[in-house]
Amino acid sequence: MNSNELTWRWYVLHTRSRFETVVHDGLTKKAHDVFLPKVRVRSKRRDRKVMIDVPLFPGYVFVKSNLHPTHHIDIVKTVGAVRLIGNKQIPVAVPDETIHSLRIMVSRDSQVQTGSKFRKGDRVMVVNGPFTGIIGTFSRYRGSDRVIVHIDALGQFASVEVDEQDVEVIPADGTQPFLPGSS
Repeated sequence: MNSNELTWRWYVLHTRSRFETVVHDGLTKKAHDVFLPKVRVRSKRRDRKVMIDVPLFPGYVFVKSNLHPTHHIDIVKTVGAVRLIGNKQIPVAVPDETIHSLRIMVSRDSQVQTGSKFRKGDRVMVVNGPFTGIIGTFSRYRGSDRVIVHIDALGQFASVEVDEQDVEVIPADGTQPFLPGSS
């Protein structure tokens, strides 16, 4: 297959935790067509009452590529990039209509909500706040943006309630989420 036969399509690129903007900026500098949908939300920190822009899909950016090997390598070698999302053989493309719809959604000032970040039984790690470093199992959602995480110990469990934004799923490959302040 030569490069003239390759079709430019949108793909989802998984990033390190909280590296979405770094990856977006890195790919933009490399002249890639990249899209990071962000929404404006109220900061949840107690010391702030400001509106901030956060990724609509934490841990992911969209990048347009023809999957030519040099483009593919250039994308995944970007600082903070993990892998293109797909099956075992090839990354799976996102329809252009989806990207178009997302661009419209994030360009408006209305509230945008996404589906559940966690499923019961997911292995998770607390990556921010007073419980940083705790590894446990997601149990359930509780109230507004709060989650319950169970920690098994000695045949019993303890649980903590934390902000949803402070918890990350531990990938199936066992790699730990990036913890702020760790090297």
